Amino acid sequence: VIHQLSQTDGFDFGDLSSGARTYSFSGEGLDSLFDELLHGGRAGTYTRRTQPRRGRDIEHPVEVTLEEAFHGTSRILSLKAEEACSTCHGSGRIQNALCSVCRGLGTVSRAKRLEVKIPPGVKTGSRIRFAGKGGEGYGGAKGDLYLAIAVKPHPLFERYGDDLHVNVDVPLTTAVLGGEVKVATLKGNLELKIPLETQNGSTFRLTGQGMPHLGKTSRGDLKARVNVVLPTNLSPEEKELFKKLSQLRHT
Repeated sequence: VIHQLSQTDGFDFGDLSSGARTYSFSGEGLDSLFDELLHGGRAGTYTRRTQPRRGRDIEHPVEVTLEEAFHGTSRILSLKAEEACSTCHGSGRIQNALCSVCRGLGTVSRAKRLEVKIPPGVKTGSRIRFAGKGGEGYGGAKGDLYLAIAVKPHPLFERYGDDLHVNVDVPLTTAVLGGEVKVATLKGNLELKIPLETQNGSTFRLTGQGMPHLGKTSRGDLKARVNVVLPTNLSPEEKELFKKLSQLRHT
């Protein structure tokens, strides 16, 4: 039965010729080995050869608040990454024996701390790439680190793409007669002008007051939805005024 040998398999041939020489074979092909054995070539030791290999990519989840997504933030991550074994230089063997440090794997796992910057404008589902911050390469380039972003819900704002929606309480008298109210933004409060006879549910667009566009200097918009607040605990005089208003509206 003939089995195909892969480049990662290691075999010991101890009884193929006199002298019980040991060969460590790494898939270079049977021809060179049998050519030496059958044609009297000089016996020697075949060392394990490793092909240059790029380090693996690492994905790490990160949760941020809406404020952090608006302004940008940073995180210090604790990562576990595989690195080439410094004892056997990634080969997995020292001379003809398995490396006692990596147990023949050629890699060791090490913990490392890394500070990363999260840019403004990230959203749930964003993947931020940090080139060369992933796993160590084995004779090749390092892998990349990807941050998988999740943005926490906010008690005040709802996000739709890069636009923000917010409800604004407007007193009945202001909605009827017009005036100004404060509207919250992620940069602080702004004064919003309410026109005369503004209806409940009316929406006003505040241009450029939304979330930053990722990788750009522009921003989305803030849409402020009017919630007309009816008065409560009316005094007798106020009730009388509303009665008069009702009569006027129905004449």
